[in-house]
Amino acid sequence: MDRTKAAPTLGIVGCLLVLAALVWPYLQETASSVSTYYGSGAVTPLAAGLLAFVSIIVFAAGREERSDPALVAGAALVFGLFILVIDVSFALTARVDVIGGNAASLTYQRWVLAAVSIVPAGSAAWYARTLGLL
Repeated sequence: MDRTKAAPTLGIVGCLLVLAALVWPYLQETASSVSTYYGSGAVTPLAAGLLAFVSIIVFAAGREERSDPALVAGAALVFGLFILVIDVSFALTARVDVIGGNAASLTYQRWVLAAVSIVPAGSAAWYARTLGLL
């Protein structure tokens, strides 16, 4: 696979991982307790989920060469960095004790979310580097 297609493909996979990590608590807890959990941090990680969803479209446009590659790489890099900053700030400030029931199973969810947030930012940087922009 071409490097100019591999980086956006990895970005799409990374964004899907971010979305999966955001859905994970909803599979184990009630929506109201997850809402309280997501609201307990400095910033809600659902904003990063929205950016991840938009980033899938951006990465796909770059992968299929439907938009200017330099513009796509720049937009993906900005979105990826914002996803990373939002999720890391959430991981550092969120309170797990606000979730009742299976809080033990969600103890590491915020750290998993922060870890998978590295993938979209890293793949966007890789894409920009491959295009000679960085």
